[in-house]
Amino acid sequence: MAEFVLKYADGRGEIHQQVATAGSEKELRDRYTSQGFLVYTVKTRSAGGGFGRKKKVNLEKFLIFNQQFVTLIRAGLPILKGLDLLAERLTDPKLGPYIKAVRDEVHSGTLLSQAFRQQGVFPKIYVTSVMAGEKSGSLTEVLDRYITYQKISLAVKKKVMVSLLYPSVLIVLVIILMVFLVTYVVPTFATLYTSMHAQLPALTVFLIAVGTGARSYILALAGTLVAGIAGFRWWSRREAARNRLDRIKMKLPVAGEIWLKYQVAQLSRILSTLLTGGIPLVQSLETAADSLSTPVMKQAIETAGRMVREGQPLSASLRASKMFPPLALDMIEVGESTGALPAMLNSVAEFFEEDVNTRMTATLSLIEPAIMIAMGSVVAFVLIALYLPIFSLADTIR
Repeated sequence: MAEFVLKYADGRGEIHQQVATAGSEKELRDRYTSQGFLVYTVKTRSAGGGFGRKKKVNLEKFLIFNQQFVTLIRAGLPILKGLDLLAERLTDPKLGPYIKAVRDEVHSGTLLSQAFRQQGVFPKIYVTSVMAGEKSGSLTEVLDRYITYQKISLAVKKKVMVSLLYPSVLIVLVIILMVFLVTYVVPTFATLYTSMHAQLPALTVFLIAVGTGARSYILALAGTLVAGIAGFRWWSRREAARNRLDRIKMKLPVAGEIWLKYQVAQLSRILSTLLTGGIPLVQSLETAADSLSTPVMKQAIETAGRMVREGQPLSASLRASKMFPPLALDMIEVGESTGALPAMLNSVAEFFEEDVNTRMTATLSLIEPAIMIAMGSVVAFVLIALYLPIFSLADTIR
């Protein structure tokens, strides 16, 4: 089955555009024509680059949509009527077209989960959860669990970002200060000392050479830096590069352990949500692998999924990758042996999320004074190097 970007008009003359799957372009045209739609264009998704290509929905606004959707369904409204109401009242202009496309697909007889899947922008864990809700007849309960998962996940991400905000701002300010001292203050003092024909200490000569050189080539240095960042971003999008960067992250002294535990917590939260919703373990592992953004962890989960399909326990399958913390594996093993794996995975997620938060707080509390010490050392070096000749001249005059 291939994906196509379809543009068509309905019976009221409204134009719609969405991503749909079919065996061929002709099959898709015939399907929509038989339903009474006027098909304008059908393009392959790779060639046409449809409106859903390589895009993701805003998870916070998508969370609001789901809260409203569950409320409407629980109030007794049919799914199609709920989608009709929400599609016309969404405040997010990027999410609106996708929800309208889902509504149109459901109106034409497509299952809700399949309609969300065809858009190509919604999280796979969400699509799989909706499918489980349809099969079990408990859609509202499944969506409630997804909402709870998404709230916790977003809260953890926000906490991590807020923790990193102050050190990041501090590092930027330190870099700006260093650039100002080296490219403006130092050359100004160099001009003063040149006019005085003063005998300069070696420390001052070195600093002036660095400062005047940096001032002369600052545009070239800035261009090189920008080109280097752009080149790194281009290189880091490749699969091999992402694998290599992930392995480098894992080997970092302190940050590597924090990063790994954060990924384990995220994986455990996803698996717990899916298993609680009634999704089989193998399918849950496949969905979790697709939901992770780290290639190394994704490959480990895919390998574990194959081993579980062959009859191996989850704990033993994960242990074979030699990536997961022993405590997480022991807790998962206990969950398997007691038949309470979803609850135990939830406990693993909570434990490692708290551990990540504690370790990040402790690490950042050491990084901030280290940055201040480094900044103070640089400023002290510049001041000493610049004012040493003044002290020498004062002694000479006396």
